[in-house]
Amino acid sequence: MRITFKLFATLTDYLPPDARRANQVELDVPDGTTVLQVYEPYGLPAKMVHLVLVNGRYIAPEDRATIVLQTGDALAIWPPIAGG
Repeated sequence: MRITFKLFATLTDYLPPDARRANQVELDVPDGTTVLQVYEPYGLPAKMVHLVLVNGRYIAPEDRATIVLQTGDALAIWPPIAGG
């Protein structure tokens, strides 16, 4: 199945170089793939995986290993935001 995987701010550095400008990549993943199974291979530091959304819906840390993605889903991840 095909999904969209988006990384924002400093996390875009973990995407393949040709996907960084658009901050997203289209992925083909097996049926039954969880949120965690998508981003784990990218080597994102756990403390940097702060805000995780699937189709705009927040996914709590304790649910990321069990929420199964569906065809056409968009998985978006933001690091902690600082500033003022």
